[in-house]
Amino acid sequence: MDLKNLELQPSPALNIDSLAGMIADLQHKSGEIPWHEGGKTDPWDLVESAMGLNIGGLFKKADQAFEWMAKNQNENGSWFSSYIDGVPQDRTMETNMSAYIATGVFHSWLIRQDSSFLKKMWPCVRKGIDYAISLQTERGEIYWARSPQDNVDPMALLTGSSSIYMCLRCAFSIACLLGIKTPRWEKAFEKLGSTIRDNIHIYNISKSRFSMYWFYPVLSGALTGEAAAKRVEKYWKKYVVDGQGIRCVSDRPWITMAETSEFVIALAAMGNIKLARIVFSWIQERTYDDGTFWCGYTFPDMVIWPEEKISWTNGVVLMAADALYGLTPASNLFSHDAWDGFRFKGLAGSKK
Repeated sequence: MDLKNLELQPSPALNIDSLAGMIADLQHKSGEIPWHEGGKTDPWDLVESAMGLNIGGLFKKADQAFEWMAKNQNENGSWFSSYIDGVPQDRTMETNMSAYIATGVFHSWLIRQDSSFLKKMWPCVRKGIDYAISLQTERGEIYWARSPQDNVDPMALLTGSSSIYMCLRCAFSIACLLGIKTPRWEKAFEKLGSTIRDNIHIYNISKSRFSMYWFYPVLSGALTGEAAAKRVEKYWKKYVVDGQGIRCVSDRPWITMAETSEFVIALAAMGNIKLARIVFSWIQERTYDDGTFWCGYTFPDMVIWPEEKISWTNGVVLMAADALYGLTPASNLFSHDAWDGFRFKGLAGSKK
C-alpha cells in the first residue's frame, strides 16, 4: 500500500460510555449478551462484548458475562455455537469458541489485577483450552468443531487456529500467575504456531474470501516482524477499501466495523500505529445518533446493513481504541512486543 496517499480523516471523539452502555443494555439478568435485541448469543462474541464492558469500566456487568460462561460450559469444556435466552440453538461445539474464554479472562486481569477472579475462572479456562487442543492433529493444526452428533469435523480453519494460538498465550499467562505448570499446552502451542508459520497451506483455503483469514495470523502474534508485514502488504488491495475500511468478504461490497477494528488492532500489534490510526479514522463517522457503531454498510450506495446495533461490534471498536490510545492497562494485550515466548512479559515466574 502507499501510505503517503492515505489520509487521517477528522472524526468526533469516541463515545466510550455510549458503546459500553449499549452492550450493558443488551445484557440479560443472567449475564448473557446477545448479538442484538432478540438475537442469538454465541460464546466467542459474548467474551468480546465482556472485554468491551471492562474497557468501559462496567466491571460488574463483565463479571456477570463471565459467570454466564462458567455456568453454561459443557462437561467436555466446550460451549454450543449459539443460544437464545440460555437455550442452545446450534449444538455444534467449536474449538475457537471454547478457547477464547482465556483471552477474555486474562484481559480482565490486566485491567483489574483481581486474583480472586482469576482463581474463580481457572477451571473454566482449563477445560476450554483442553477441549480445543483435544482436536489438534499430530501435525499441529486444530480442527474447528465437533458436530451436534459428537463427530469431529476434519477441517482446520486458519482464522480459528490463529485465535486459539492467542488464547493459548493468555492461558499460559493465567497459569503462570497461579503457579500452575502446563507442559502439554506448551507442546500444543509450539506445534500450532509451526503450522501457521511454516505450513499455512494446510488450512482450508475456501475461507480465504474472508478478511479474517488474511490478518488473524498477524493479530494473534503467530506471524510477526517481516512475515507479518509481508502478509499485510500482499493482500492489502484484496480486502482494503481506502478511505472506507475492511471488507468482510473480498468479493462483496460490504465494509464491517468489526473487521476494520480487528485489523486496526493487528496493525497496532505490529507497531504500525500511524497506519492503524489512519484506518481507524475511516470508520469514526459510521455511527448512529447515540454514538454507537453500525455493524456494516454497502458501498458505494452507503446502505447500513444489517440495521441492528450489534454488541460485539461495539466491543471490538473499544478494543481497537484501547490498542491505539492506551485507555486501560490491557491496551498492549495483542502487541507482539508484549509477549516473550509463551507468556506475557512482566509476569512473575514467567519462562522463556
